[in-house]
Amino acid sequence: MHVARRYCQGVDSTDPRDPLAEKFAAMDAAEKIEWMIETAGWALESIAADAEHDPPTPAYAYSVGMMAAVGFPDVAIFGLTPVAANGLVTLVADACRGGTEIPLGVELVGLLDNELRCMFAPIQLGVWGPYFLTASSWYGGQDFEMVQLMYPDRNGFLPYEAGYEQRMRFAQPVIGSLPAGD
Repeated sequence: MHVARRYCQGVDSTDPRDPLAEKFAAMDAAEKIEWMIETAGWALESIAADAEHDPPTPAYAYSVGMMAAVGFPDVAIFGLTPVAANGLVTLVADACRGGTEIPLGVELVGLLDNELRCMFAPIQLGVWGPYFLTASSWYGGQDFEMVQLMYPDRNGFLPYEAGYEQRMRFAQPVIGSLPAGD
């Protein structure tokens, strides 16, 4: 069972110090997603790691509503805190709103700080759909697109590269489809 947290534009639904946490507590899951999309144009669903699942699943977060908000597929990010994932999805949304066209399946330099490389890889929802149940529910059975944002380890390697830090492979699995040859 995946445990979901909702985080959107600085609203942490589980932090009792957050003044909106009480409002969030009174909403059901669909209302929370709807409120976040009305507030920011998109929502972020974060899922806690589940060591009891077979195989174990890492923590991850994904957006809902990005295509309607900024014309880019929803984004899944593995291995980061909800705050960090929200920051990256916000960065992507802001870049798209600013007119940046982000290609899929191509290593990018310049989107992340310090000229770090990243890649957006399309996710086959026919295989990985169970990871994105809130998005599936939100879209009501209609097709939607999801991409994995892959970011480098501290040595600059992306998760599909031979030098990628082994300890990070569980935290950031590659579920996006890589271009032929990678």
